[in-house]
Amino acid sequence: MSCALSIQNLSCKYDLQTTVLRDLSLEVTQGEIVCLLGASGCGKTTLLKAIAGLLPLSSGTMSLDCKTIDGEGRWLPPEQRNIGMIFQDYALFPHLTVKENIAFGLRGLNSVERSERVKEMLELVHLANYSERYPHQLSGGQQQRVAIARSLAYKPDLLLLDEPFSNIDTQVRHELIAEIRKIFKTQGVTAIFVTHSREEAFAFADKMAVMNHGVIEQYGTASELYYKPSSKFVADFLGGGSYLVARRSSESEFETEFGLVEATAQQYIQIGASCELLLRPQHVQISAAEGSGVTVLEQQFMGDHCRYVIDASGRRLLASSAEPLSIGQQVSVEVKTQGVLAF
Repeated sequence: MSCALSIQNLSCKYDLQTTVLRDLSLEVTQGEIVCLLGASGCGKTTLLKAIAGLLPLSSGTMSLDCKTIDGEGRWLPPEQRNIGMIFQDYALFPHLTVKENIAFGLRGLNSVERSERVKEMLELVHLANYSERYPHQLSGGQQQRVAIARSLAYKPDLLLLDEPFSNIDTQVRHELIAEIRKIFKTQGVTAIFVTHSREEAFAFADKMAVMNHGVIEQYGTASELYYKPSSKFVADFLGGGSYLVARRSSESEFETEFGLVEATAQQYIQIGASCELLLRPQHVQISAAEGSGVTVLEQQFMGDHCRYVIDASGRRLLASSAEPLSIGQQVSVEVKTQGVLAF
């Protein structure tokens, strides 16, 4: 598949002294949904603005559909980039109906073509019966679908979404994510969206770029980043866990206070060297055992299971159990080795 967006060595500054993005590169394939994932202030929205042409580059190049839109002495203004953008508050016009909002950007079409395109978009987002309503008469999910229909109506080469699901009720969020992803895939939409929620990223994106202080720490599919994180930062951001001090004793085994544990080293670790094992809650299985010296400190009910914090020789570890346990109860610990990572 062809490359839709190519960013090479991009840097951006908000003023002469504050660098927000540093030497950043990213490739997005045609029809791909990419998530920019990271904590507040890491540069996600800044990158979105740079792609849209709302923020000048300090250095680097950017091309869309193999045509340079920024860098190398060329700069296309936002209105000439054929990039759609959906903001966090949807930016619908309150005085226009649903169909008028969708038709707003279709000024290059005649009235018949415009009417047909609006009808097509209304059917696409399942709002054909809401065409005469105003934004205040719609739910948050319906307003989101109107914003998407308006952005897709003029067939952009790239669609940018800034925290698109943050204003949606939790009850309907997952259903809406699945519905919008299906729309994007059937329409072949290339999209980049910003979020700080790993659950949204896992559910909506084909690939994720985990950002940290203006750089992309790692880029790839959800499974690649979760099971093979390139750094402790990526590992911690994508899946909560705890670290256990260990010493590498062989190619695949590490000595710990709970015995030998098999793990995969994410960086070079010399035999005999000290390191840390990342243990996600599912790796630490606990069960009731008096006199073990390991105590349950906290319990969190997750609906289909319970997550625990245990005190193991003064170290706090996240754990899980198939049996109900109470705070203060002593437990035995078994470390499951499938997927354990060493740093």
